[in-house]
Amino acid sequence: MSQFFQIHPENPQARLIKQAVEIIRKGGVVVYPTDSSYAVGCQIGDKSAIERVRRLRQLDDKHNFTLICSDLSQLGLFAKVDTGAFRLLKAHTPGPYTFILNATREVPRLLLHPKRRTIGVRVPSHPIALALLEELGEPLMSVTLIMPGEQEPMNDPYEMRQVLEHQVDLVIDGGYGGLEASTVINLTDDEPQVVRVGCGDPSPFMAQA
Repeated sequence: MSQFFQIHPENPQARLIKQAVEIIRKGGVVVYPTDSSYAVGCQIGDKSAIERVRRLRQLDDKHNFTLICSDLSQLGLFAKVDTGAFRLLKAHTPGPYTFILNATREVPRLLLHPKRRTIGVRVPSHPIALALLEELGEPLMSVTLIMPGEQEPMNDPYEMRQVLEHQVDLVIDGGYGGLEASTVINLTDDEPQVVRVGCGDPSPFMAQA
């Protein structure tokens, strides 16, 4: 049975954030809100937790996992960011964008795209997500909470609790979530490429493509 924490979306209770991070550190899989939609996350180096997330979402090894980072300096430890990419990241983070970049050696191999050695990175602007990251002190391995066969993310925490109670260790209720995932931008080539249009406005990247 998973636990269910009701955390205030603007002023997260420190006690509950601490308890949530303890669950993550012990190998837990956690559902939490972001500024786009709800996501499911775990510790970046925890192989068994990552496999549980793969099974939950029915993902193959070519899926680009995302590292949810607290800020650009943390992001820079895990992704190779050149001057052009840094300008784009600085202009659009925090926000509902996921950027695909070449990974550094800090990223565990099981998170990498097997052929391209890329990783998704993102800095959210959601108080609960940022509080979790600050307490954890490292990025969260994360994917959008879209169930197999569905087109949209789950957005009702009570429904998540019912559907996922035997598949995750904690559902954080931060209110209803969005129905669109983040917009995904590939920055590994010379020009930005919009891979998926979500709730972040893609037009600044299309103008440069």
